[in-house]
Amino acid sequence: MRTDIFARLDREPEPPKIEAPRMSRHRIALFGGTLAFYLAIVWAVLITSWLVALDWKVMLFRPYQQWPELHPFLDYYVVLGQRGPTAVMIACWLGWRSWRQHTLRPLLVLGTSLLLLNLSVGAVKLGLGRLGPHYATQIGSAEMFAGGDIFPSGHTANAVVTWGILAYLATTPRARRYLSAVSATVSLGVGLTTVYIGTHWLSDVLLGWAAGLLILLALPWFEPLIARTEAWIFAMRERWRERRGGARPAPVADTGPQPVLLPQSMATDGLTAEAVTTPAEPALPAGHTATGVRARAHTGHPARPGSMPVAPAGVRRPPPHTERGPRAGSPARPMTGG
Repeated sequence: MRTDIFARLDREPEPPKIEAPRMSRHRIALFGGTLAFYLAIVWAVLITSWLVALDWKVMLFRPYQQWPELHPFLDYYVVLGQRGPTAVMIACWLGWRSWRQHTLRPLLVLGTSLLLLNLSVGAVKLGLGRLGPHYATQIGSAEMFAGGDIFPSGHTANAVVTWGILAYLATTPRARRYLSAVSATVSLGVGLTTVYIGTHWLSDVLLGWAAGLLILLALPWFEPLIARTEAWIFAMRERWRERRGGARPAPVADTGPQPVLLPQSMATDGLTAEAVTTPAEPALPAGHTATGVRARAHTGHPARPGSMPVAPAGVRRPPPHTERGPRAGSPARPMTGG
């Protein structure tokens, strides 16, 4: 079985090796700067600084009333930031890549990023509890700790992560540059669309951009865990294949009684097939082995057509090729001349 597995692996083409991005000094510096920007936005909102006043000015400006012709188009464009549709689209593309390259890394990277997104953004949303512009109660207030869940913007952070995964998994520098530009454009447009519609403050969008970028920058730290998870999944698959392709138990042969054909002489003597369903085993001298019909009787196989049938115990048959004489006790018929 192990030989078959190695032979199958030898026939399959080797997947291209994809080097995981490393945490360079530039990436570490970018991560630290983004984290500082993230904390600064949260602090500015908590103390109700000039950023909160800017939020109110943009909200009272009501962009959806200033440019109403853009509203139908932006209602559909904002779907690019919803987690459900974008995750399904990206998962289909990465699933095709995983199948072509014989690796689970693209799907595992997507799953890890979405898990980090739900944990980090969801925890901050519920912890700060900020209300949205449509539910604000006091002009100039930060609307914090009021039971809301819009700070940071989930649409914006999701757009940064899901579309940024394509650039993160790119295999060439040129593709990485193009996909990074596409990701930045989509996430920027989705964030500004939520401000236009009035579902988010401007500070919500700024914090959502920072939250999504932090997740993308932190992914290299999770690459060893992703590699171990992939190896474990492949090992479990091979074990399942070995168990599925193991030796199956042979079917048990039917050892029930076999029917025996009766000769005409037995039928005339009043015997029936039920009486001789199982032939009697004749006694053999010590040291002798059964042959011919007796051997087949011991093995459970029926006698071949034309061979001598096995007579039941107590029934005597005349020897073959001899003429049957008169039975004992019967009167002899007198000889008469012809």
